[in-house]
Amino acid sequence: MATLLDKISDLNDLVLQGKAMEAFEKYYHEDVVMQENDLPPTVGKAANRTREEEFFANITEFRGANPLKVTVGEGVSMVEWHYEYTHKEWGVRNYTQVSVQEWKDGLIIREKFYYAN
Repeated sequence: MATLLDKISDLNDLVLQGKAMEAFEKYYHEDVVMQENDLPPTVGKAANRTREEEFFANITEFRGANPLKVTVGEGVSMVEWHYEYTHKEWGVRNYTQVSVQEWKDGLIIREKFYYAN
């Protein structure tokens, strides 16, 4: 049985390989709730899949992603990422984000992203 560290490491590796949607399908619970900072959360895997697909469809140039720090606790993981890309609507983005994942039944049930706008 894979540990939480194994799972979050595999998820991060998939993202780095350009397989973010594969990671989403593999590691996210059907009832997942995802939230950007203090914006209203998006509820359910189908709604979050659509949100993720729209995000990636709007990337016009991807320059890099790098997981800077990873930590794992009891049923929770946190990853500090650095991202650099150009988005159709938001323009050039170069920032650090912390993603906090809560796990249930071996899958991410809640994820919140913290970053400066």
